[in-house]
Amino acid sequence: MIAEYFLRLALLLPLLALLIWGSLRLTRYLQTRIVGAQGGGKAAELIETILLAPGLKLAVVRFHDQEILLGCSRSGLVRLGEAPGRDALTTPNIAPTIEQNPAPGTSGSAV
Repeated sequence: MIAEYFLRLALLLPLLALLIWGSLRLTRYLQTRIVGAQGGGKAAELIETILLAPGLKLAVVRFHDQEILLGCSRSGLVRLGEAPGRDALTTPNIAPTIEQNPAPGTSGSAV
């Protein structure tokens, strides 16, 4: 009975250690891959992703001052649209301008 216990321990302990080692290696690989995709100074930059359903995502990628909307699925990528980058847009002055013309029926002079 004790021999059977030690035999199982001798078989399962290395298997458990192998699973732990493999998960640590996989985690390190995926972390370097994610950090590499977010690195600065590259032409392409991932801005945002949205999960729509399992296996379906929307992604916004900035590429040479253009923001590109991509549909990502298991079968591949599809470009859905593109727009100028947010940094490239110049925001016009949207504040309404008040004209100095007097309203009809009133005199232009203040009393």
